[in-house]
Amino acid sequence: MLSRQKFNRYALAGVVAAAVAVGVASPSAFSQGASTILVDGSSTVFPISEVMAEEFMAENRGSQVTVGVSGTGGGFRKFCNDELDITGASRPIRDTEIEACRAAGVEYMEVPIAFDALTVVINPRNTWATNLTVEQLQKIWEPAAEGRITRWNQVDPSWPNAPLNLFGPGTDSGTFDYFTTYIVGEAGSSRADFTASEDDNILVLGVARDVNALGYFGYAYYEENRDTLKAVAINGVLPSEETLLDGTYKPLSRPIFFYVKKSSFESRPQVRAFVEFMLENATELVPETGYVALPPERYSAIRAGL
Repeated sequence: MLSRQKFNRYALAGVVAAAVAVGVASPSAFSQGASTILVDGSSTVFPISEVMAEEFMAENRGSQVTVGVSGTGGGFRKFCNDELDITGASRPIRDTEIEACRAAGVEYMEVPIAFDALTVVINPRNTWATNLTVEQLQKIWEPAAEGRITRWNQVDPSWPNAPLNLFGPGTDSGTFDYFTTYIVGEAGSSRADFTASEDDNILVLGVARDVNALGYFGYAYYEENRDTLKAVAINGVLPSEETLLDGTYKPLSRPIFFYVKKSSFESRPQVRAFVEFMLENATELVPETGYVALPPERYSAIRAGL
């Protein structure tokens, strides 16, 4: 039985680096011809990637898993260029990425790993924007808002005549793609005059320090920073495990994924063992990262399907 405190390493800025070596264990079961398992991709999925890697190495002496963060799009570029064993994604793979993988001879398996509530956040001192409609979010984030919707009272006249300071993921982020698809109506369609970062901790700090800020990112980063952030209800519904599972948190609830290179899974026992470990332990470990686990029978079915 795994035992650990609630995962919170990503609560501080700077923990998400371009590449994070999670650790190296002493030689044992995997020492004969073992090589590093290379994981990269989404910053949203990163907390799951890291906790799974740490627990796997703790239980399998001699194994090594290196976790990087390039964003969903950056991860897929590396993955389809045959540079990775596994990439995390906060959206499904695109047709262009499927073609890139096919051209490189990279076959893959899609592995759903958790549910995420993409969370819109404000500073705790913000007392006016605790509930936003999808229409208001669109008004704030659509391309036509650039340079035009720059103050809170332009969204709602009853709100303060104060600067509207926006923080959001960079364009390589699957969270950016998902948010623009379901809020603005087209993937990648967004105003550009906001503070963008592939490091969600930069966004956390930006909102936490500014009473006039508004941002969005994965639920786990909100969950671990509840003392410095306030979640915004969307159409009257706050993100939570309950609203994710009962389907009322719409339209910003979503599954998040790992994509596993088929040749690595089939030819390298350590990769197969790591993937099976994640599915066997997801019910326990995923909630510790702040995300919502899939039903246990779903993990069993995915594992059987592999």
